[in-house]
Amino acid sequence: MKSIFEQNGGTYTRCGDYLLPDMGLTELERMPLGKYGMMRRKYLEESRQGLYMRMILSGKLMEHLQEIDATCRRRMDQMIREMAMAEGITEELKAKEQMAWVRKMNSLHASAEEIVLNELVYA
Repeated sequence: MKSIFEQNGGTYTRCGDYLLPDMGLTELERMPLGKYGMMRRKYLEESRQGLYMRMILSGKLMEHLQEIDATCRRRMDQMIREMAMAEGITEELKAKEQMAWVRKMNSLHASAEEIVLNELVYA
């Protein structure tokens, strides 16, 4: 009689007197999770436990976290580029006054990150 695990295509490996299920991580689960994905996971764990558990049980949590991370990074790049153009922050400024350029870019980065966190991570 086959177990439910075997009926669904699972296999076992004998390790001494024990049969251990051959379970591994999927390709998506092997990929490292970025800053925004980890922040989203923590938010779901602490503030949206029901959604977090549903995603774990359906096997869609890692896919969701990877998507959030990628979307946040793309949105950050786009917003910083657009905000820099609007503020007139150029490579010329970078060449002439590096510290002023760094201050302005750090400010833009913080502003863009705050927007992204509120729109995507903590929504």
